[in-house]
Amino acid sequence: MKKRVIVLSGPACVGKTTVASMLSKKLGIEVLDTKATAASHAMRAVPDGADQTAEHRIIDPRDPQWLGETLNQRIRSGKASGILIVDSVSVPEQLPYLRRSGWDVTHVHLEAPENVRRERCSLTGIVKRLWASAESDSIDGLKKIADVVIDTDRCRADDIVVRLVARLQDRPLLCEPVIDILVGGQYGSEGKGNIAQFLAPEYDVLVRVGGPNAGHTVYRTGMAPYTFRQLPSGALGNIDAKLVIGAGAVISLDVLLKEIGELSINFDKLLIDHRAMIIEKGDIEWEKQNLEQAIGSTAQGTGHATARKILNRMPDSDVRLAGTVDELKHYVGDSIEYFADCLSSKKRIMLEGTQGTSLSIHHGHYPHVTSRATTAPACLAEAGLAGRHVRRVVMVCRSYPIRVGDTALGNTSGYMSQTLQFEEIARRSGIDLDEIIRTEKGSVSGRPRRIAEFDWSQIRRSAMLNGPTDIALTFADYFGKENRKAYRYEQLNEQTLRFIEELERVVGVAVSLISTDFSERNIIDRRAW
Repeated sequence: MKKRVIVLSGPACVGKTTVASMLSKKLGIEVLDTKATAASHAMRAVPDGADQTAEHRIIDPRDPQWLGETLNQRIRSGKASGILIVDSVSVPEQLPYLRRSGWDVTHVHLEAPENVRRERCSLTGIVKRLWASAESDSIDGLKKIADVVIDTDRCRADDIVVRLVARLQDRPLLCEPVIDILVGGQYGSEGKGNIAQFLAPEYDVLVRVGGPNAGHTVYRTGMAPYTFRQLPSGALGNIDAKLVIGAGAVISLDVLLKEIGELSINFDKLLIDHRAMIIEKGDIEWEKQNLEQAIGSTAQGTGHATARKILNRMPDSDVRLAGTVDELKHYVGDSIEYFADCLSSKKRIMLEGTQGTSLSIHHGHYPHVTSRATTAPACLAEAGLAGRHVRRVVMVCRSYPIRVGDTALGNTSGYMSQTLQFEEIARRSGIDLDEIIRTEKGSVSGRPRRIAEFDWSQIRRSAMLNGPTDIALTFADYFGKENRKAYRYEQLNEQTLRFIEELERVVGVAVSLISTDFSERNIIDRRAW
């Protein structure tokens, strides 16, 4: 396979070194400074005691063969890996020789109006000589044979880098689908954390949106369960994956820093988009006073913080974004640029939505809704990812949906169809009532949940909103405790098999994952992907 090289050319003070440096930083590739390399070679060649004047030390880097021989020597010595940047060539004859030497060459010629270049340079000493040489016929000859010519007066340095990276990497918009979305199909608490934990080892990048008002609990063999409220729930299932909190997320500093500390998250493992919103103490206090009793809100400040982000768009407002927080400075970056690199390098991405479709601000039973859109397309928008790159959408649903909300609050937490008592679930499933009561508490609020019969109308509507390719069914043991010992699909009890058949018929996609318990073998995997 040919070694790739980006060769820069252009007159003095046009920005070649700046562009080379930015390309090197962006792609992590080496820059070969031809003048410095030529001078270094010449100094090693001068015998001891010889007159080491400037004329003796500096050899002419314009020699047509010298550049090709120098690069080939780097290959033989093992110093050349991946792509190289050459800053720069001076004569057109160097390019054909380099191409004949077996290199895959991208020749980039930079130019700018003379008055602009003169403003950029202090015309003293060596710069004057460079300026004089830059006006030679060689510059025009290099421009004529270049693969791309860029006017640096009309493009910023980062614009130029983007144009050149597009010639070296797969362009993100054209990349194959690598994103899988995990989204709740009911009122939240569907068991998304359990599914995320199971799938996490298959991905390079784990992304989460939403806020700390949604907790995703992960069960670990021989250890206490862990509830994620800000970080992606697969963090414990794949310690090598990069974790990303998207720009649309709302962050509680206390909760996030607690999770980072408990899980020992290094700076290079987590990326937080600098645009993510920070929750303040006043946001929490407002929701406790106004929403906790009124609609059964978890009162974590997420909605009020989001409202401030929308309403307080003015200089010197009280809005804090992640990029302004000292405690997060080592984690903060631009997630969009990071995702572009991920797509170009075909890294697998799992996007974990929070809460459930029927809690969506737009599509839920208003006003008993959360403060954000909770569908798969909305999660993409919050993360900064595009639908074009989605491979699968896994919609998670429970055998019996739940809503957070203490019965002492009446129906203030919102509509549910055909509510049931926990005693009835215990009777049907054979699971001990106390175990069900311990399980069915809000992972954030700690309040008892309400439970209901499976809502077929709800799940059809959720399918329309999310466009799932797969269904993950959780709490299959509520159809019978014996399902906890089912490790293959055919071992599930008859009621469960009939239910899955009907669910696939109503939604129109396969039930690919079935959660039977919270244990080391709690997922029946029927995927064809």
